[in-house]
Amino acid sequence: MYRGKLASSELFTILGGFISSLLFLVLLTFIGNFQEANGMRTSWGAVILAEAVALIAASTVHRVCITTCFLFSAGLLYEINKISGVTVSKTESKTKRY
Repeated sequence: MYRGKLASSELFTILGGFISSLLFLVLLTFIGNFQEANGMRTSWGAVILAEAVALIAASTVHRVCITTCFLFSAGLLYEINKISGVTVSKTESKTKRY
């Protein structure tokens, strides 16, 4: 939508990559929730699909957006994994108490 503006300067190009990584986050959440609702187990396929779509969207803006999108997405994925691990460990500790 704002391709010309996002490709106009270095800072906006980085912003374009960040916005694309937010698309990755939304797609990953949607795919994961859809799979869990249908009784399928979420796997790395959801991550790869969401990342591919986000990188293709970033490539329509600028080549540097692809790189920044990948880096921001890797950071977001790390944080999501860390938060998920903490949440699961808290849930397991509550269920193990008698």
